[in-house]
Amino acid sequence: MTLHPFRDLTTVTPHGAGRYTAHIDPIWTIGPKVHGGCLMAVCAAAARSELFETAPPEMPLDPAVVPLAVSASYLNAPDPGEVDAVVTVRKRGRQVSLVDVELSQSGRPAVHAAVTMGVPDAGEPHYTEEQTLAQLPVEPPAEDALVADHPMAQVVHVSQGCDLSVDASSAHFLSGKQGEPQVRMWARPWSADEEDPVTAALFAIMTGDVSAPVTMNRGMFGWAPTVQLTTYLRRQPAPGWLRVMASSTVLGGTWFEEDHTVLDSTGAVVVQSRQLAMIPR
Repeated sequence: MTLHPFRDLTTVTPHGAGRYTAHIDPIWTIGPKVHGGCLMAVCAAAARSELFETAPPEMPLDPAVVPLAVSASYLNAPDPGEVDAVVTVRKRGRQVSLVDVELSQSGRPAVHAAVTMGVPDAGEPHYTEEQTLAQLPVEPPAEDALVADHPMAQVVHVSQGCDLSVDASSAHFLSGKQGEPQVRMWARPWSADEEDPVTAALFAIMTGDVSAPVTMNRGMFGWAPTVQLTTYLRRQPAPGWLRVMASSTVLGGTWFEEDHTVLDSTGAVVVQSRQLAMIPR
């Protein structure tokens, strides 16, 4: 294990003509399959790399340019190991650029992503709603153990490459109970990953899909496949723990939506996401 596992995950190797490869370590899995948020982060990294690799001299890019929005359709759940990406820059602008990514494994398409690139917000917003998530402590209290120290780590392997802690008062499934489809938690990259601004931004994007499916709070366990996920990076996260809330308003017979809101240690909204997923069978 390196000191910067998430940077390793999101390091892509160029092969020319918009083609890249990446290696996904088995730690970035839920059960046997690669975590959807990690796949999105790899797509976002490939998009950023191609945008910078092909930038013309007359249009130099601000180093602060990162993925602002990633809209991903999941076609197949890949295994850990080598993946390939084909990246196409659709628009190159002074404030906004658009990049398409198709991620595949062994010739089988896994994810198609449309990535919007730009510089995220900074400074004080003109307006922001008060976030109920801000009532969660900035850091996990001692009674909420790290996922790595919990039996769920046998399934949630991503806890081997970052720090995760679940708010037990919201995760009713941990005590065999049922409650509202809402789960709160904390996430933080390791220090060497947190210190690199691009890696920290990509990690924040990953946390837009980091929660256990909220269907578990209704007694519905098992794989809840993500079909489509759109994630917004609103600003560069400040160092420290990220607070995450996942929630749903409609659990249908086949489909449900799951929203993530992510606050950084200052209380600023850094990520918002919504996904369409399937109810576990």
